[in-house]
Amino acid sequence: MSIAFPLAEPPGPAELEAGRKLFAAPTEFLKGVVAIDGLPPGDRVEVCFAGRSNVGKSSLINALTGRKGLARASNTPGRTQEINFFETTGGPYLVDLPGYGFANAPVKVVEKWQRLLKAYLAGRASLRRAFVLIDCRHGIKATDEEILSLLDRSAVTFQIVLTKADKVKQAEREKVLAQVRKALSRHPAAYPELVVTSSEKGWGIETLRAIIAGIE
Repeated sequence: MSIAFPLAEPPGPAELEAGRKLFAAPTEFLKGVVAIDGLPPGDRVEVCFAGRSNVGKSSLINALTGRKGLARASNTPGRTQEINFFETTGGPYLVDLPGYGFANAPVKVVEKWQRLLKAYLAGRASLRRAFVLIDCRHGIKATDEEILSLLDRSAVTFQIVLTKADKVKQAEREKVLAQVRKALSRHPAAYPELVVTSSEKGWGIETLRAIIAGIE
């Protein structure tokens, strides 16, 4: 019997090379967007990265692009309040969404950027996939469920990327994977493969590069 939501298969040589080439070329910061009318033209495919504050989004984007300082991590969870666009060479936009869940910011500011996030996810025709990052130590929480349900309603395909896998033992990782798989069974927009990563150790980075390179 096949497992629902298996781990993504390691990429073949052609996919591996496509991912390597895409991210070996320069990726540059394009702009930070604070209002929906500031979005760049939807003239190319884009993928976005969403996750709770402190889940490791900046570290993952830096690991993918091989540039340590490209996406800046804040020491204060919830500080990033912009949608940040990064431009790959001849490939998709990489879009770093504001962290959700905990935010050390005034309530009105939090509400403003939550509205921006929802407007982006619901109305961006060039968005092909959302990568939702889940901390391997914690699994899917109620705040994640809100975003997953929003993606369902917006008919945006999302794929779960587990981060910080090096921080937990194999047995604990399997428990979290089981919890994630159970939660995803309720979400029609969920892509049917999971990716397990560690930005620190480089686990899963080549696989994720290949997946992104193959999205059209």
